[in-house]
Amino acid sequence: MGWTFVRQTRDQLIRELIAPQASEHACCEVIDHTLDGDVLWTVVRVTARQAGVMGLVAGESVCYIGCHLLESSGGDWGYKSLDESVHPYYYSCPLRYLDMAPVQSPEWRERVHRFHAGRAV
Repeated sequence: MGWTFVRQTRDQLIRELIAPQASEHACCEVIDHTLDGDVLWTVVRVTARQAGVMGLVAGESVCYIGCHLLESSGGDWGYKSLDESVHPYYYSCPLRYLDMAPVQSPEWRERVHRFHAGRAV
């Protein structure tokens, strides 16, 4: 998956990435977000409007942890969106987020715990 660059400020891009989204299939709402340097962590609640979205029935919801990498190039800001299921090689995700979404990558979560344990030393 590649990068997407837009003619927006960093703040505008972040606001866009955390804005609610809806389609005929599902509604997505960022219920928490944290910026750590150029990594935007999110917890997203997806509510299915139709059966089959993320294995859900209509009206059912599930949360996942998102990781948006931010970068500037030539005055434009870009992002690359990842989520826990692809084991992003970034581990500064807030620990409280781990309790907000079902486990998709136990190995990634272990690295997040190790990252935060190392910060505490």
